[in-house]
Amino acid sequence: MTTGEKIALLRRRKNITQEQLAEILGVSRQSVSRWEMDQAFPETEKLIRLAGLFSCSIDFLLSEVLERTQQESAELSLADCVNFIRECGYFFLATSVAESPRLRPLGMICTDEQALFIVTDKRKSVYSDLKQNARVELASHNITTGKWIRIGGMAEEDDTSVTQELVLSCYPTLKQRYPEEQEVFLAVFRICVEDMGVH
Repeated sequence: MTTGEKIALLRRRKNITQEQLAEILGVSRQSVSRWEMDQAFPETEKLIRLAGLFSCSIDFLLSEVLERTQQESAELSLADCVNFIRECGYFFLATSVAESPRLRPLGMICTDEQALFIVTDKRKSVYSDLKQNARVELASHNITTGKWIRIGGMAEEDDTSVTQELVLSCYPTLKQRYPEEQEVFLAVFRICVEDMGVH
């Protein structure tokens, strides 16, 4: 997508006409039209103002990097997400209860390609947080590649035997940590993914 196409797209998303954008920036409507048709290029000062107006970076306006990132994110499967996080070794789970945000590292995540599953313990505060407010975000950063993943969604406890078997097959050490009499404390949450992206 060219710079002109991005300006046109962002302008339409804001419900601004070419005339209104021209007035905001102190240029003629014809200048805006030429930018959008890639017949001219905005000056640096105008690019800075466009980035502020559209809440985007100048890099986004000038390059195709973000566009490629968004395409990669759109093609991302849940298995890709799990593999990315496992390569990192851990992920952070963000919760919010009574308008108090909390961030904690976790390590166990798997998928059945329909949803993501995270593992915790019913005796931990994260369990009660998830029961009080199901909205969560997961994030992980790969220090080797410099990329990070963010996943947003809703968490609901899943105590079905199918899910328990999936989790135990992915993490056999859980059988040692939770012998039969301790299994009541094993908690698995299904994350119904609403949005995700790799950056």
